[in-house]
Amino acid sequence: MQKNANGSHTIDIASGDIVTCTIGNTSLSGIYVTERSGMAVIKLDSGYNIGVAPSDCIVQQKNSDEPVKVTPEMEQDTSLPLISIISTGGTIASSADYRTGAVTSKFEISEILSLIPELIQMAHFRSIHLSNILSENMTVAIWQQMAQAVYDEIQAGAKGIIITHGTDTMAYSAAALSFMLKTSVPIVFVGSQRSADRPSSDNIMNMLCATKTALEGPKEVMVVMHASTNDDRCAIHRGVRVRKMHTSCRDAFQSIGIPPLGYVSYPELEIALSKPTPPSSPQECELFSDMEEMCGLIYYYPGASPDVLNAYQNYKGLIIAGTGLGHCSTQWALRLAEMCKSGMMIVMVSQCLNGTVCDKVYNTGRDLLAAGVIEGGDMLPEVALVKLMWVLAHASSHDEAVDMMQRDLAFEKNQISLAAWRCAE
Repeated sequence: MQKNANGSHTIDIASGDIVTCTIGNTSLSGIYVTERSGMAVIKLDSGYNIGVAPSDCIVQQKNSDEPVKVTPEMEQDTSLPLISIISTGGTIASSADYRTGAVTSKFEISEILSLIPELIQMAHFRSIHLSNILSENMTVAIWQQMAQAVYDEIQAGAKGIIITHGTDTMAYSAAALSFMLKTSVPIVFVGSQRSADRPSSDNIMNMLCATKTALEGPKEVMVVMHASTNDDRCAIHRGVRVRKMHTSCRDAFQSIGIPPLGYVSYPELEIALSKPTPPSSPQECELFSDMEEMCGLIYYYPGASPDVLNAYQNYKGLIIAGTGLGHCSTQWALRLAEMCKSGMMIVMVSQCLNGTVCDKVYNTGRDLLAAGVIEGGDMLPEVALVKLMWVLAHASSHDEAVDMMQRDLAFEKNQISLAAWRCAE
């Protein structure tokens, strides 16, 4: 039971009620969302949520309990290029229900177009609801479903693909599809760092820039997100050379080792591509979705016991993120030699992110090479993991797998830095 505007205790508070609450000497109003851990969650007019004691809330207006309006189907211009939107979760296509204060995901194309009506002038859209997960719950099986859905949509005539995805593991998924698909159209991952109910939300701008890239961008897998903290342009990142570099900033995604493939200005939505060596695009899309899941990624750190490697003894492959040029302790090198001898494929990359490994410089590195550890060049650790999963599922022999891991298959290796670097013999 909560106080009403007259100070009595006869009115129950419910989701959607408009309330006022006092914090110190400040009186605030907003929409009551729910009670959580003994605190009332109030959505303020600014869009932000606060928690207050339920006893501090005074109901000003009860929720009318009006039925939620069904978003009508919006007529689309089918003469425009077809873009398929594949939803996996995240906040990119969401909006706030201000009757209850909740943020809900939007999967139906009518809902997305209602949220971002500018899209209807750009293309003809179709939506596919693949999953609704937090991106930390992404799995290899969902990657395979995603790749199949992309392939099917391209076969059905889509001229570009947009994949909405939570930001935390979006770079992993972009790398996975970079190896699984030889694409004949642009494939664009897009997400949102700020939810739709916040004034600083980046969802609409990112989605519009992603659509422009899906229409006119390179025919490869990309990530499109804010290029700066301003609302001026989005960067187009290659799917195997991108990483989330900040937990919450809108420009969290950065290309590593190479500049972005280009930019999309906002609100003009003009695309400007740089001139990297473009991947060769097949006339028809090709799908290679088999993956070996028994692969791991482990970071070496000073004093790490080689016993931690025992957890991976039954794995098929292992990525070691070593220090500097690709190093770990002598004790680790001895244990890795045993694992290589047992048939496991072990690949060394660097924690440094920029630059390439070279295990010919120092004794430990030479010992690793002699043991059978493979140099991973300048591949990002998470990209190397995804590539290893893909290679072990497609190579017909150990020697072929070694060759494939050392070759550049999807522009995952920075050719400029590799050409400039010469290891000591």
